[in-house]
Amino acid sequence: MSRVVKLNSPGKVRSQLMRTAAEVIRRLGQKSRMDEEARDMAALLVYCFRQIDRGIEDTVRAWEKRDYWIKAERFRRRWDWAGRAAADLEAIVRDGAWDELPTVLIGLLPHFEEIKIAKYTRNPSLWRGAYERFLREEAPPTSKEA
Repeated sequence: MSRVVKLNSPGKVRSQLMRTAAEVIRRLGQKSRMDEEARDMAALLVYCFRQIDRGIEDTVRAWEKRDYWIKAERFRRRWDWAGRAAADLEAIVRDGAWDELPTVLIGLLPHFEEIKIAKYTRNPSLWRGAYERFLREEAPPTSKEA
Protein backbone atom coordinates (compact mmCIF):
# COMPACT_ATOMS: atom_id res chain seq x y z
CA MET A 1 0.00 0.00 0.00
CA SER A 2 1.38 3.42 -0.89
CA ARG A 3 1.41 6.54 1.23
CA VAL A 4 -1.25 9.17 0.78
CA VAL A 5 0.38 12.52 0.05
CA LYS A 6 -1.67 15.55 0.91
CA LEU A 7 -0.67 18.37 -1.43
CA ASN A 8 -2.39 21.13 0.51
CA SER A 9 -1.51 20.26 4.08
CA PRO A 10 -2.46 22.74 6.81
CA GLY A 11 1.22 23.67 7.14
CA LYS A 12 1.63 24.42 3.46
CA VAL A 13 -1.58 26.45 3.35
CA ARG A 14 -0.46 28.34 6.47
CA SER A 15 2.89 29.14 4.85
CA GLN A 16 1.20 30.42 1.71
CA LEU A 17 -1.18 32.57 3.75
CA MET A 18 1.68 33.97 5.82
CA ARG A 19 3.58 34.89 2.64
CA THR A 20 0.46 36.57 1.23
CA ALA A 21 -0.11 38.47 4.48
CA ALA A 22 3.55 39.53 4.63
CA GLU A 23 3.39 40.97 1.12
CA VAL A 24 0.09 42.73 1.81
CA ILE A 25 1.39 44.24 5.06
CA ARG A 26 4.49 45.53 3.28
CA ARG A 27 2.42 47.03 0.47
CA LEU A 28 0.03 48.60 2.98
CA GLY A 29 3.01 50.13 4.76
CA GLN A 30 3.99 51.86 1.52
CA LYS A 31 0.57 53.48 1.09
CA SER A 32 0.30 57.15 1.97
CA ARG A 33 -3.51 57.10 2.31
CA MET A 34 -6.40 54.69 2.64
CA ASP A 35 -7.68 54.24 -0.88
CA GLU A 36 -9.86 51.49 -2.35
CA GLU A 37 -6.89 49.16 -2.84
CA ALA A 38 -5.77 49.63 0.77
CA ARG A 39 -9.26 48.74 2.02
CA ASP A 40 -9.21 45.63 -0.17
CA MET A 41 -5.83 44.66 1.27
CA ALA A 42 -7.03 45.10 4.84
CA ALA A 43 -10.05 42.90 4.14
CA LEU A 44 -7.81 40.25 2.57
CA LEU A 45 -5.71 40.22 5.75
CA VAL A 46 -8.86 39.41 7.73
CA TYR A 47 -9.50 36.44 5.44
CA CYS A 48 -5.87 35.26 5.69
CA PHE A 49 -5.76 35.39 9.48
CA ARG A 50 -9.16 33.68 9.80
CA GLN A 51 -7.97 30.84 7.62
CA ILE A 52 -4.69 30.54 9.50
CA ASP A 53 -6.61 30.40 12.78
CA ARG A 54 -8.94 27.66 11.48
CA GLY A 55 -5.97 25.62 10.25
CA ILE A 56 -4.35 25.51 13.67
CA GLU A 57 -6.91 23.02 14.99
CA ASP A 58 -6.43 20.80 11.93
CA THR A 59 -2.73 20.58 12.71
CA VAL A 60 -3.03 19.91 16.44
CA ARG A 61 -5.83 17.36 16.00
CA ALA A 62 -3.35 14.93 14.43
CA TRP A 63 -0.89 15.44 17.27
CA GLU A 64 -3.54 14.99 19.93
CA LYS A 65 -4.56 11.66 18.37
CA ARG A 66 -1.00 10.52 19.08
CA ASP A 67 -1.09 11.97 22.61
CA TYR A 68 1.36 14.78 21.80
CA TRP A 69 -0.53 17.13 24.10
CA ILE A 70 2.39 19.37 25.02
CA LYS A 71 3.42 19.81 21.39
CA ALA A 72 -0.17 20.63 20.44
CA GLU A 73 -0.52 23.18 23.24
CA ARG A 74 2.77 24.87 22.38
CA PHE A 75 1.68 25.12 18.77
CA ARG A 76 -1.67 26.65 19.77
CA ARG A 77 0.13 29.23 21.91
CA ARG A 78 2.58 30.02 19.11
CA TRP A 79 -0.30 30.77 16.71
CA ASP A 80 -2.93 32.23 19.06
CA TRP A 81 -2.19 35.70 17.70
CA ALA A 82 -3.84 34.89 14.34
CA GLY A 83 -7.38 34.74 15.70
CA ARG A 84 -6.89 37.97 17.66
CA ALA A 85 -5.41 39.68 14.59
CA ALA A 86 -8.38 38.60 12.49
CA ALA A 87 -10.80 39.98 15.08
CA ASP A 88 -8.91 43.26 15.48
CA LEU A 89 -8.67 43.82 11.73
CA GLU A 90 -12.28 42.81 11.24
CA ALA A 91 -13.39 45.47 13.72
CA ILE A 92 -11.26 48.10 11.96
CA VAL A 93 -12.58 47.20 8.51
CA ARG A 94 -16.20 46.86 9.60
CA ASP A 95 -16.16 50.14 11.58
CA GLY A 96 -14.00 52.05 9.10
CA ALA A 97 -11.54 52.90 11.89
CA TRP A 98 -8.66 53.20 9.43
CA ASP A 99 -6.57 55.36 11.77
CA GLU A 100 -6.11 52.26 14.00
CA LEU A 101 -4.80 50.08 11.17
CA PRO A 102 -1.11 51.12 11.35
CA THR A 103 -0.94 50.29 15.06
CA VAL A 104 -2.36 46.81 14.48
CA LEU A 105 -0.06 46.18 11.51
CA ILE A 106 3.01 47.23 13.50
CA GLY A 107 1.98 44.80 16.24
CA LEU A 108 1.89 42.00 13.68
CA LEU A 109 5.40 42.57 12.32
CA PRO A 110 7.20 40.28 14.81
CA HIS A 111 5.20 37.33 13.46
CA PHE A 112 6.61 37.96 9.98
CA GLU A 113 10.30 38.40 10.84
CA GLU A 114 11.29 35.12 9.20
CA ILE A 115 9.59 35.92 5.89
CA LYS A 116 11.95 37.70 3.52
CA ILE A 117 10.41 39.46 0.54
CA ALA A 118 12.90 40.08 -2.24
CA LYS A 119 10.21 40.21 -4.90
CA TYR A 120 6.44 40.55 -4.81
CA THR A 121 4.84 37.33 -6.04
CA ARG A 122 1.17 38.03 -5.23
CA ASN A 123 -0.91 39.60 -7.96
CA PRO A 124 -3.10 42.58 -7.00
CA SER A 125 -6.10 40.70 -8.41
CA LEU A 126 -5.85 38.55 -5.26
CA TRP A 127 -7.23 41.32 -3.05
CA ARG A 128 -9.28 43.22 -5.61
CA GLY A 129 -12.90 43.33 -4.38
CA ALA A 130 -12.13 41.81 -0.97
CA TYR A 131 -13.50 44.85 0.87
CA GLU A 132 -16.88 44.70 -0.89
CA ARG A 133 -17.05 40.93 -0.35
CA PHE A 134 -16.23 41.48 3.33
CA LEU A 135 -18.95 44.09 3.76
CA ARG A 136 -21.52 41.72 2.23
CA GLU A 137 -20.77 39.14 4.93
CA GLU A 138 -23.10 39.06 7.87
CA ALA A 139 -21.49 40.75 10.84
CA PRO A 140 -20.75 38.35 13.70
CA PRO A 141 -22.95 38.79 16.78
CA THR A 142 -21.53 40.96 19.51
CA SER A 143 -21.41 39.71 23.10
CA LYS A 144 -24.62 41.64 23.88
CA GLU A 145 -26.50 39.91 21.06
CA ALA A 146 -25.18 36.42 21.79
